[in-house]
Amino acid sequence: MAAHRCSMYRLYSSWIGPSASSSVFNIRSTRRIPLQLKAAAMSTSSPPADFPVTHTIETKLSKAFSPLHHLEVRNESHMHNVPANSETHFKVIIASPVFAEHKTPLARHRAVNSVLAEEVAADGPVHALSIVAKTPEQWDKMVADGKADIGASPNCRGGDGSLPKRK
Repeated sequence: MAAHRCSMYRLYSSWIGPSASSSVFNIRSTRRIPLQLKAAAMSTSSPPADFPVTHTIETKLSKAFSPLHHLEVRNESHMHNVPANSETHFKVIIASPVFAEHKTPLARHRAVNSVLAEEVAADGPVHALSIVAKTPEQWDKMVADGKADIGASPNCRGGDGSLPKRK
């Protein structure tokens, strides 16, 4: 696995037709799970115990920007000065027809931030959120042009030193 990939993100295949490629739910660990199981997993009432913030972000974005064309939620906390298994730094890569209504990147970021208002609030669990928000057409063009492999955010440069050191 490349250094810029985090093991804690999920990738939703585009739902564009009956082809085999659109009938799977991919988890970056290369496991393939049928969409029916994906729907059942998304409808569970209790979040996974190990990464509840990631689950909450995925659930809220899936509901708010349905139908999703593409969604990745990457936990990039491991690249920062936080304790192991933290959920404080995220990158969201999302493509939805809903973004056709939001013409500018700033408007799209505001839409995502408003959905995740509790999580990104001053007393919320998310310290940093990087957003890439596209329409399905823009995302498909990025894929066709080989530009859909969005890199990781930069590593932490030290911050203010107020957080406990990694163990």
